[in-house]
Amino acid sequence: MIRRSLAALGVALLTVPLSSPAEAAAALPGAARARVDVPCPKPKVAPPPNRPPRPVPPPDDPVGSAIGGDTLATHGLVIPAGAKPPPAVTATTWMVADLDTGEVLGGCGPHVFQTPASVQKTLLAATVIDKLNPKQKITVARSDLNIEPDSSAVGLLVGGQYSISTLWLGLMLNSGNDAANALARLAGGGGADGVARTVAAMNANARRLGAYQTHAVTPSGLDGPGQFTSAYDLALIARVCFANADFRRYVLTRSAQMPAQPKLKKGGFQFQNENKLVYNYPGALGGKTGFTTVARHSYVGAAKRNGRTLVVTLLGAEARPQRGWQQGAALLDWGFALPKDESVGKLVSPDDLAPSPSPIPKPAAPKSAVSGAEADDSSQPMSFLAAGTVALVLAVAPLLLLLTQRRRRRPGRRQP
Repeated sequence: MIRRSLAALGVALLTVPLSSPAEAAAALPGAARARVDVPCPKPKVAPPPNRPPRPVPPPDDPVGSAIGGDTLATHGLVIPAGAKPPPAVTATTWMVADLDTGEVLGGCGPHVFQTPASVQKTLLAATVIDKLNPKQKITVARSDLNIEPDSSAVGLLVGGQYSISTLWLGLMLNSGNDAANALARLAGGGGADGVARTVAAMNANARRLGAYQTHAVTPSGLDGPGQFTSAYDLALIARVCFANADFRRYVLTRSAQMPAQPKLKKGGFQFQNENKLVYNYPGALGGKTGFTTVARHSYVGAAKRNGRTLVVTLLGAEARPQRGWQQGAALLDWGFALPKDESVGKLVSPDDLAPSPSPIPKPAAPKSAVSGAEADDSSQPMSFLAAGTVALVLAVAPLLLLLTQRRRRRPGRRQP
């Protein structure tokens, strides 16, 4: 039914004169209309001194901002009707969702663009963890250590040989940017363009998952121009990650050993998991921490309790009065306290976003005074207008699909 309705939408749009996707989005129900945002609970703390300016985000996308439900298209608070207010946290945006059912339990600006820091490493894992043999060994190249000075590194040595599983542990436990480069280079073919190829694959995977606010520039999450994500996108990515047994094992590991490198006359050493949730939160499943001076603190964490598996994602947080993982723990407690049938939205799946299998009718080629080659329909498979219309259909289809699939027992609304 949903796909048939999308096909019908495509036919209808071919007959409606729309000058831009923004014009089409403005004509959609609810999601594209102006909203009054409800402020999110925040603790009264002074901002840190010398905080660098935040990157200028892309303009809000009314279609992408309603992925998962039109109630999520807000910069403010969205929680179920009658629910207890969530804890006050310094995170600029956050979201809590059920990894099993896909229900979104609540959030603050779920689709607002933010800079990711090292939680972007979860996108690297979601993209390539199944493509690399954990037992394979690789030799670290000098380019793998091409990371920002004083940024987190697990201590790989040029010429050192390490197993893929050791690199994943270095990535997840110690947030090694050197490990991120090595894994990305190998997954991209091992050549000089390996990292760039993997970053391109990360962006393609984000689109496939419906993570439309996500754009990666680096595999590690180190800041780069135009690099953004959102709390909602991180939950989509986390759902893929936590479905992988190797990922779950890595992020729950409390400590690991970096092997000695006899040829380089260097001994081994131990490193620990920086995600304190695994030590302090009952039912913790692990996750990922992140920090840069621009992005501030970011966090992804999951836990299982009473048969429910919840994930929390937060971005743009400060470490005082609570660290990122502590803010995540407080939001997880809030989510677990909600009844199981509460929801304000949905985590989409790639199947939800699949285009309709029914082809959109192709209009007849217009008469033209151009040369035969240019007017030949075989060399110009679709007119400019038709191509723009199809792009518009593909842009608005996910929103209309998702608006039709809301089936919650208690529809959510934002609460003060």
